Amino acid sequence: MSASTSSLINAANTAAAGVVANSATSSTGGATGSSTIDPLSELTSNFQNFLTLLTTQLQNQDPSTPMDSNQFTSELVEFTGVDAQIQTNGSLGQLIQLAQGSTAVQSEQLLGKQVAVTSNQLVLQNGTGELNFTAPSAGTVAIAVYNGSGQPLYDATVNATAGSNTWTWNGQTASGLTEPDGTYTVAVVGSTTGGGTTTLPFSVVGTVTGVQSTGSTVNLSLGSLTVPISSLGSVAGGSSSTTN
Repeated sequence: MSASTSSLINAANTAAAGVVANSATSSTGGATGSSTIDPLSELTSNFQNFLTLLTTQLQNQDPSTPMDSNQFTSELVEFTGVDAQIQTNGSLGQLIQLAQGSTAVQSEQLLGKQVAVTSNQLVLQNGTGELNFTAPSAGTVAIAVYNGSGQPLYDATVNATAGSNTWTWNGQTASGLTEPDGTYTVAVVGSTTGGGTTTLPFSVVGTVTGVQSTGSTVNLSLGSLTVPISSLGSVAGGSSSTTN
């Protein structure tokens, strides 16, 4: 038994509205004025403090009762261990930078190519947005598109085949207006075997227009959509294509 079309559409709208609400909460709910501690800088500072304390201890020890040799040896071992850890962290940092540089260079080969990435934001480029979704079985699937302000723009129902499917949006809203290129929240919902509804996994398709390396992350730009390189799935494609 499959869910009714109206139930699927309602569930898709609820899911899309929820994504918009969560995105708004995430963008405004973060703590302000907080500082981030660099672990390596903190370790280096502790190392310098340790060295200062050890030197001061040696300079001010009582000549008649010098520091116990076992204690002194133990502190030297700690001193050496901290120094080795700092050197190791520095070397690892250089290796990470080299790896990031290599990833950025390889990512530049994707410029101008159409790819599928994991995102809940459908990107409209040159008046066309596309997504791939996976349906567990053949049947009706509902798709809802919302703008960043949480306003519903378009509902679609698709006669999906079991497995991979592709859906394309031309930017037109339910009222006949055409939305500009940009990013839009989307949700895809299908039926469960018990007659309920469930969100379906999907990836969005777009053309890579830029590659940026930010900190420890290499990002891909698909028009106005920016995603980490880790979200890259594959070159766009689907076994069944449906346009709104």
